[in-house]
Amino acid sequence: MEYDFHSLVFAFALTLFAGLSTGIGSAIAFFAHRTNTKFLSVSLGFSAGVMIYVSFVEIMVKARNELVIELGNRAGYWWTTIAFFGGILLIAIIDKLIPSVENPHEIRRVEEMDARNHKNNKLMRMGTFTALAIAIHNFPEGLATFTSALTHPGLGIAIAVAIAIHNIPEGIAVSVPVYYATGSKRKAFRLSFLSGLAEPVGAIVGYLILLPFMSPVVFGVLFASVAGIMVFISLDELLPSAQEYGEHHLSIYGLVAGMVVMAISLLLFI
Repeated sequence: MEYDFHSLVFAFALTLFAGLSTGIGSAIAFFAHRTNTKFLSVSLGFSAGVMIYVSFVEIMVKARNELVIELGNRAGYWWTTIAFFGGILLIAIIDKLIPSVENPHEIRRVEEMDARNHKNNKLMRMGTFTALAIAIHNFPEGLATFTSALTHPGLGIAIAVAIAIHNIPEGIAVSVPVYYATGSKRKAFRLSFLSGLAEPVGAIVGYLILLPFMSPVVFGVLFASVAGIMVFISLDELLPSAQEYGEHHLSIYGLVAGMVVMAISLLLFI
């Protein structure tokens, strides 16, 4: 499969936008006085709704269709299923290898900025590892966003927005411990912002590695894996975070709203 230059630039731009939205969360951590928990709860639920709906209704279907055409009905269904759970396994392993104390998906609030001694030198390493942790975790997310945007631009926009919303509280989560470690808002913002670069870097590296092998079968397996990655992110990170930030019902309302918006947007492009 070959793609023109404009398609590649568009996909990369969307991935860059999604990744660098960690900077938005970092800015919120430094300039807001309190965490808007209701807004974050609904937003994270919305992001999960978009990713879950599009994964099962659109991405899995397209992956299965490609694999069925190339491999036949039975083998196509089998490989779609294996690739889907393979994507889940990949992101689960990455998540497991990141220590919980340094995991960027651990909930942090703006109010914590003044809760501890900012110049504690023992936290310096924690700040560095936090930025590294989010970079590692965002690597496959970048490939997921890039692949979706490259093959289906409209779908890519929706996924990029969902990933961007997902990255905003990550920016808060990274900035708080980095600020604890350094006492510098500038350094905390810079590390949080730059950690988001892992997504476009992940997209480029992943694409370049797969480019020589790209075929309808590889595309189908990759797309099904992307669906698995996004479903795991939604169930393991977004919904628990949404419920911890706010009320249970707010996260579910956001989830349903995300599904509705995604469904309508797909219907408009039929």
